[in-house]
Amino acid sequence: MNGKNVLGRSDESLLQIAERYGIQVPRLCYKDGLRPDGNCRTCMVEIKGERVLAPSCCRYPKEGIEVTTDSARAVLSQKVSVELLLADVPETAYTLNSELDFWASKLGVGKPRFAARHQPAGDLSHPAMAVNLDACIQCKRCVRACREEQVNDVIGYAFRGGHSKIVFDLDDPMGDSTCVACGECVQACPTGALMPARGVGAIAPDKQVDSVCPYCGVGCQLTYNIKDNRILYVQGKDGPANSSRLCVKGRYGFDYVQHKHRLTTPLIRKPGIPKHKDFVVDPKNWQEIFREASWEEALDFAAKGLREIRDQYGKRSLAGFGSAKCTNEEAYLFQKLVRTGFGSNNVDHCTRLCHASSVAALMEGINSGAVSNQVRDVANAEVIFLIGANPTVNHPVAATWLKNAAKSGVKLIVADPRGTDLARHATYFLQFKADTDVALLNAMLHVIVEEGLANKEFINARTSGYEALAENVKEFSPEAMAPICGIDAQTIREVARLYATSKASIILWGMGISQHVHGTDNARCLIALALSTGQIGKPGSGLHPLRGQNNVQGASDSGLIPMVYPDYQPVGADAARKRFETLWKTQLDPNPGLTVVETIQAAKRREIRGMFIMGENPAMSDPDVEHAREAIAALDHLVVQDIFLTETAYL
Repeated sequence: MNGKNVLGRSDESLLQIAERYGIQVPRLCYKDGLRPDGNCRTCMVEIKGERVLAPSCCRYPKEGIEVTTDSARAVLSQKVSVELLLADVPETAYTLNSELDFWASKLGVGKPRFAARHQPAGDLSHPAMAVNLDACIQCKRCVRACREEQVNDVIGYAFRGGHSKIVFDLDDPMGDSTCVACGECVQACPTGALMPARGVGAIAPDKQVDSVCPYCGVGCQLTYNIKDNRILYVQGKDGPANSSRLCVKGRYGFDYVQHKHRLTTPLIRKPGIPKHKDFVVDPKNWQEIFREASWEEALDFAAKGLREIRDQYGKRSLAGFGSAKCTNEEAYLFQKLVRTGFGSNNVDHCTRLCHASSVAALMEGINSGAVSNQVRDVANAEVIFLIGANPTVNHPVAATWLKNAAKSGVKLIVADPRGTDLARHATYFLQFKADTDVALLNAMLHVIVEEGLANKEFINARTSGYEALAENVKEFSPEAMAPICGIDAQTIREVARLYATSKASIILWGMGISQHVHGTDNARCLIALALSTGQIGKPGSGLHPLRGQNNVQGASDSGLIPMVYPDYQPVGADAARKRFETLWKTQLDPNPGLTVVETIQAAKRREIRGMFIMGENPAMSDPDVEHAREAIAALDHLVVQDIFLTETAYL
C-alpha cells in the first residue's frame, strides 16, 4: 500500500487497513458499525493491473496486490466526487462537524464548478429531529442505520435519477411517519441533513460529559454536549452494551434536567397541614403545603425526627427505601445509613416489585441473581427464547441486538400473551393464554425429558435434583397442556426440540414472568430449561432477566436489600455480620429487615413510624396505590430525597 508492505486480514477492507496504518482515505458513505455501501465513490483507490479504480470500503485484500491511495488518478477521482457532492449542498451549515466539508478541506476542493440541484424544502414536523434534505448527499447511512442497525424500517430511498431522495415510510413528513425517534439516523448523518431539532447541532458545546443512560437496565453509554450548563444534545458512546446506539429515551429524554418543576431548594411541610391518601399533586402550587428551608435547617429537621422516633419506639420503627436510579456508591451509603444509623435492616428498593421473584429462583437454582451474560451475546446464539418481555418498548437498544440476530438467521422464539413488535421477527410466536406460563414451560420440559434431549453429561457434572424434575413434569405432556395454555402440542414439541438441540440457546425474560403470584415458579421453569439442556455457561447461552431500571443490579449488589449485606452476604450469618461490624465500628441487627411490601403494611399498622425514601415513588408505583398512600400518610415523620415533588414527596 503506497509502496510499503502491509498486513491485512481477509475480513478487513482496504479502507480499514489503510486507517490502521495511518493512511487517510476520504470516505462519506462509510461508517464504522454500518455495512459498507460504496456509493459515494470518495474512497476510490488504484489497484495495480486493474482497469478501473476500486472503492476501498468494499474491496478486500489479496496477497501481493499493490494498492495506491494517493496516485494522481485516485486523488483526481476523490476530488471530483467530493466536488460533485459539494455542489449539491447549500452554503448553510446545519452542523459544525460536516464530514463533507472536512474532506473538501483536506483535498483542497474549493467552490464547486457545477450547478446546484433544485433544493428540497426542510421538514420540521418532528419534535426531536430536523430534516434538511438540501444538505443530503444520499450516502444512505441513515437508511442503513434505520433498516439494518436499529431495524425500524422507516427510512427508505425512493424515486429515480435526479428525483431520487431519502423518504420516511411512503414519503410522509418525518413527524407523521412511524419513526420511533431513536435518532440513529441523526448520529449517522455526515452532513447535517438529519439533525437534532431547533438548531442545537450548530451550537458549539462548552464541554462534553460521558455518562450512562438513566433509564432502563441495558446500560448504554452516552455523551452529553453541554453549553452554559444546559444539555444541547446527546450522542451515543461506544460502550459494551450499545456500541454507540441509543433509543428515544437516552437520546432525547433529558428535558427533565432543566424542567421548571425541578426542586432546587429543600422544602419542609407547614405545620398543621393534614396528610391523607386523597390528594392531587400540584407542583406549581407547592407553597400551599410546604415552605422553603436552608440545607442546614432541612438536614437537622430530617435527622431530628428520625432520631426521636428511633429513641422512642425502637430501631425497627424506622425504614428506608433506596433507589435503583442511584449509583453503587450511593446505594452502599444508603443501606449503611439505615443499618448503622437507624439500627435495623429495614432497607429495600424497587427490585422487590421487579425481579425479586426471578432473583429468588436464580439464587436457589444457580446461586447468583445476576444475568449470566450481556444481551449482546444473542449474536452468538442459535436460538433466542424471549418470554414475558417487550424489549422494543422497554429495552429498545437490547431489542436492536435481538432483531439483528434474527435477521442474521438466529431462531427467535417469542412467547407472550400479547402481540409485540418482535413477534414479526420470530420463527415461532407463542401467544399463550395469560397466567399459563408454568403449563407451557413444563410441557417443554416434558418433551426434553421424554425424548431424551436432556444433556446428561452437564446434568451429572453440574446439577442436582434432575430426577425429581423429570418425575414432576411427567404429567405435563404437551397434549395435556395445549388446552390450558392455548398452544398446540406439535408447536410445543417443535419449540422444545429447537431450544434443547441447538449449539447455544439463550433465555431472556421480563416483568411478564416475574410480576406474578407464581413469578418464582415461572423463573424456576426457565432455569430448569437451561440446566436440563446445558444451555448455560457458554457463548450464546444463558439466563438473562431484563432489568427494568438502570442500576437495579448494582443497587442489589451494594446491599440495598433487607436480608443481605453488600455482595449478598446474609445478615443472619454470624461471620458476615462480624465483618461488617468491624468495618462499620458498630453493632448490627442480626434479623432480616422488612421488604417494600412488608414495610408499607407495617406503616399502615403503625409499627413503622418514620421513613427515609430516596429516589423512589411508592405512592405512585406500588400496585395498590390507595393502600400505599394511606400507609405513608400515617407516618409520623417522612423524609424524601428527590429531584421533583413526587406523589410520595407530597406526603
